[in-house]
Amino acid sequence: MTADINLTDRVIVITGASRGIGESIALACARAGAAVALAARKAEPLEGTAAVIREAGGQAVAIPCHTGHADEVAALFDRTVAEFGKVDGLVNNAATNPYFGPTLGVTDSAFDKIFEVNVKGYLYTSREFAARAKGGAIVNIASYAGLKASPLLGVYGMSKAAVISMTRTLAVELGPSGIRVNAIAPGLIETRFSAALLESEEIRQRVLGDNPIPRPGQPDEIAGAVVYLLSNAAAYVTGQTLIIDGGGTA
Repeated sequence: MTADINLTDRVIVITGASRGIGESIALACARAGAAVALAARKAEPLEGTAAVIREAGGQAVAIPCHTGHADEVAALFDRTVAEFGKVDGLVNNAATNPYFGPTLGVTDSAFDKIFEVNVKGYLYTSREFAARAKGGAIVNIASYAGLKASPLLGVYGMSKAAVISMTRTLAVELGPSGIRVNAIAPGLIETRFSAALLESEEIRQRVLGDNPIPRPGQPDEIAGAVVYLLSNAAAYVTGQTLIIDGGGTA
C-alpha cells in the first residue's frame, strides 16, 4: 500500500521560518496537517507567519530563538512540547552569510558567525530533537554550494558541506532510534537571502546560464520536497541529499 504524503497529527519544528524558504516550508507543513513550531530570531515576522497558518485553520506557535545559542534551542523544544505534547519532525533552515567575497579574505568574526548558525545551530537543534522525539524525521536545508566550488561564497559553501556530512552521520547514528535524517540542497532560489546573487547579471548568468531550467527556483519548489521527506512516504529514505537546482549540477 502506498503511503500518503501528509503530516496529519505530526508536530514539526521549523527554524528560519519567518520568510523565504522557511516560511514556505511552514505553510506547506501546516497545509499537510502538521502543527508547527516556528523559530527565528525576530518575533514580529515570525508571528505574521503563524497568524497566516492559524487564520487558515492550522496550529502554529511562534518562538523567537537564536539557533546558535544552545540554551535558546533547548527552550525552543521545551516550549514546543509544552504547547503540543510531543515533537515528530525538525526542519533545519535557519542560516546566515555575512560575508560575500574571496574565501581567503573572510574575517574571523564572519567565519565564526557562519559556522555558529549554519553548523552549530543544526547540531544543537538535532540534539534537542533527538532527546525528545520517539522516532520521526529531520530535514536539513543545505545548499548546492556545499557540493561544488563556490567562488565568493566559499565559507558559506564550507558550512553547507558540513551540513551534508552531518546529515549522513546522524542518519547512521539515529537510525536505531527510528529517526531518519535527510538533506535538501537547493540551487539559486529567489528569496531576500539570495538577492545579492540575483541582482548581479554576471553572477546570475554564471549560476543559471547552463541550467536545463534556466531560471531561479521558488521557495514553494523546495517546500514540497520537505513535506515528502518528513512524511511516511519517505519511510525508507535516510542519509540522502536531494539536490533541487533546476539541473545545474547535472
